[in-house]
Amino acid sequence: MHYDTDSLRNKLRSHEARANQMVHNASSLKVFLIEDSALLQELLAGILGELDGVQFCGSAEGEAEALRKLAENPVDLVIIDIELRQGSGIGVLDALQTDSDLYGNPRKAVLTNYAHASMRQRCERFGMDAFFDKSLHLNQLIDYVIDTERQKSGS
Repeated sequence: MHYDTDSLRNKLRSHEARANQMVHNASSLKVFLIEDSALLQELLAGILGELDGVQFCGSAEGEAEALRKLAENPVDLVIIDIELRQGSGIGVLDALQTDSDLYGNPRKAVLTNYAHASMRQRCERFGMDAFFDKSLHLNQLIDYVIDTERQKSGS
């Protein structure tokens, strides 16, 4: 009986690659973006998708859509705009803080144009972990994502 060893090797390599990808995805920092600006969604999706150890899991433009998606697929980090097409980022923060059975316990980073002290304090009351000004701190947000990934992976 003759075996096609090249074919078997290729199947094995393919299987190993899929297994490695599954392990990588399982250990990746899963990030979800809640942002109503299509331009900023596209920009951040591109940046986050290129970071090693980070899996960009999608985005939503409004509160209800975001909470539905997060209930279906919990993530490790949620980046949240305050002003949304429907609802608000405060509503998302409140839901994430009060219903961990449904959403898990993701870190919550707020990215907003309303980066004044009173808004920061309000977000802190709803369990926010980090706070960034859209116009000034996009680089710091990316650094935060990288640091969060390193903490998750233990490196």
